[in-house]
Amino acid sequence: GSAALWVAVISINVIGGAGIVWLAKNQNNNNGSDNVSVASPITENNHIKGNSESAITLIEYSDFQCPACGTYYPLLKQLNEEFGDKIQFVYRHFPLQQHENAKPAAIASEAADKQGKFWEMHDMIFENQDKWSEEENAEEIFISYANELGLNAAQFKNDLASQEIKEKVDNDYKGGVKARVNATPSFFLNGKTINTPGSYNEFKQLIQQAIDGLK
Repeated sequence: GSAALWVAVISINVIGGAGIVWLAKNQNNNNGSDNVSVASPITENNHIKGNSESAITLIEYSDFQCPACGTYYPLLKQLNEEFGDKIQFVYRHFPLQQHENAKPAAIASEAADKQGKFWEMHDMIFENQDKWSEEENAEEIFISYANELGLNAAQFKNDLASQEIKEKVDNDYKGGVKARVNATPSFFLNGKTINTPGSYNEFKQLIQQAIDGLK
């Protein structure tokens, strides 16, 4: 099953470096109200998938170059397929400084969003993470993805240099810092930070509990 994809120990990328940690000991903590950090409210500028009218929200702060984020990508995709009509999923950028291509990837996704294909570019970037992560010409690779998605190449290249887009990515990051995000991926369920689930079934259970709580 899908749970077999998730190992007990993976590399969680943390500000200032990467370390091997147990998923159950992720630095986010929801064991006491004093330790629960809260994400900023969802706005029209956020990237939302699923049911935008749902009272159940799952926010991810993510880094496109982060191996752990790449590992969680198919898990989140499956969650959206199963719960897409019951929750809204929000993606926010949190490019870590040690990942040189993370911010260019975030900017590329936002440039694609200008032509209505954020999620398509999001998927393509994650699905090909090993092909661009360590490359010096990552931007050229993202341009090739834009061509594959049928985007207007001239507009896409122009948007890659957009100050507005750079500020949007920076604002996501600053919002994450304010919410005490210190590792990627970091998740907030209904605005409150949660320990990063170690398997698909754990994630599914958390979401189902939130849905059941509405009944």
